[in-house]
Amino acid sequence: MFSFIWYLIIGGILGWLAGVILGKDIPGGIIGNIIAGIIGSWIGSAFLGNWGWQVSDFYVFPALIGAVVLIFIVSLVLKAMHKTTES
Repeated sequence: MFSFIWYLIIGGILGWLAGVILGKDIPGGIIGNIIAGIIGSWIGSAFLGNWGWQVSDFYVFPALIGAVVLIFIVSLVLKAMHKTTES
């Protein structure tokens, strides 16, 4: 049980850091941060492998890079959707 809570906390911190690095707000607040951190970790590990510091099943550097990429892509998609609804 404690490992699951720790997993959510680390995922949230990674998602928040990725948002700070990009200067973008993540839709969904805390839940969005957690989701971005967890999915970003998966993406980063899939493309970059497992290296660097490990905290609660997260390899920090690939997870952070994956979360940054995920938030960047989501922000581009949301911006494009916003433009099409204005037209």
